[in-house]
Amino acid sequence: MGKIEDTQKLIDEVLEVYPEKTKKDRSKHVKPNDPTGACSTCAVKSNVKSRPGVMTVRGCAYAGAKGVVWGPVKDQITISHGPVGCGQYSWWSRRNYYNGQTGVDTFGTMHITTDFQEKDIVYGGDKKLAAALTELKGLFPLGKSMGVLSECPVGLIGDDIEAVSRNAGKELGIPIVPVRCEGFRGVSQSLGHHIANDTIRDHILEKVEGKLDETTPYDVNLIGDYNIGGDAWASRKILEEMGLRVIAQWTGDSTINELAIAPKAKLNLVHCYRSMNYICRHMEEKYGIPWTEFNFFGPTKIYESIRKIASHFDDNIKEKAEALIEKYKPAMDAVVQEFRPRLEGKKVMLYVGGLRPRHTVGAYEDLGMEVVASGYEFGHNDDYKRTYPEMKEGAVIMDDATLYELEEFTRRLRPDMVGSGIKEKYSYHKMGVPFRQMHSWDYSGPYHGFDGFPVFARDMEMTVNSPTWKLIRRKKR
Repeated sequence: MGKIEDTQKLIDEVLEVYPEKTKKDRSKHVKPNDPTGACSTCAVKSNVKSRPGVMTVRGCAYAGAKGVVWGPVKDQITISHGPVGCGQYSWWSRRNYYNGQTGVDTFGTMHITTDFQEKDIVYGGDKKLAAALTELKGLFPLGKSMGVLSECPVGLIGDDIEAVSRNAGKELGIPIVPVRCEGFRGVSQSLGHHIANDTIRDHILEKVEGKLDETTPYDVNLIGDYNIGGDAWASRKILEEMGLRVIAQWTGDSTINELAIAPKAKLNLVHCYRSMNYICRHMEEKYGIPWTEFNFFGPTKIYESIRKIASHFDDNIKEKAEALIEKYKPAMDAVVQEFRPRLEGKKVMLYVGGLRPRHTVGAYEDLGMEVVASGYEFGHNDDYKRTYPEMKEGAVIMDDATLYELEEFTRRLRPDMVGSGIKEKYSYHKMGVPFRQMHSWDYSGPYHGFDGFPVFARDMEMTVNSPTWKLIRRKKR
């Protein structure tokens, strides 16, 4: 039997415990990897509703809009419109670093909510929202914009957040962006990304007069980097050192002005394709701005991406790109030389969101590690098509996996480390399996760029080889 057949047999065994209907459904979402794309039955089905009764680890549209796209815009006052719970849960959970003075000119870590009570559900929350907007303008006069991000009850009772925002915007003299991101919309947080992109298009681009004194042939936008642990700063450092000028970051450490001037760039550079491809497609169609994906995880992908980005510009940038690679290669080689001997041959299983299930594969391989399974919480077909070539033949690819599947594949594949999210972290601790929280870097970072790879390598080695795992009683597998 080949690797694909062997993996399919393993998958069938894992799914055998399900009732027939569930087994048939889940078998469409868990497949053996075929890097060539020749296997017609190896494509993973994705972006459909989670199966009722299954404990999924997906988030919701509100999480995608607030936690990912709008939350990091530092000079916007972002309001969770609804009960306190959702806003509190999302408060500063993403570690989006920013420059500025919180509560004065930046508001990213602040938790602001209209705090719905029962009477607001019965009588509506429009008046409460209008009063909150007026109060917030008085409290934080340096806020450049406000965002009204609606939670589930708002969509159910029919509050007119658009009208309230429009009227308050005229009265207060700043943009107020209504974001219909009620959690029940769509099948995952992915729709929240799309909704948030559309509100930037509809309420900021060409609506807010952005200030950019002059343009250059080397102006670019850094799109889909949320500055988790300082990632965007590390990415920006590379781009600027190779001669480009980053005029806007979307949306880590970003401002409303940066969103507004984005159409003046010559190229959009997309790190997290899933969350920001929508706005890049719009800017390509409307303003003729081309876009390209890049990957700043690990030296191999960093070098490839630098050359790919430079290919869009003149020989001056290309020469600087090669000089940049030459400059940092000795340091990257030293990191590999230090950590690879302790990580060589170690196996990794990934189950994350956004770009990480595929973008981090090369960084692990730089350290001599093998990714034996990977999957997305909320990926689409185009995400998986980009993933298949990055993974080895026969690796397990899983979409919207259940906790049972994750644990069972862990027992059978026996990875030396699992990288997933906060919901899975403590289950794996109890299993005694080395684990990294790969949504927000387990309070570490950055992981992007030349600054990030040494941190990434150190954290992976520290996790895999920590002696503490030997102190945990494990169930026999």
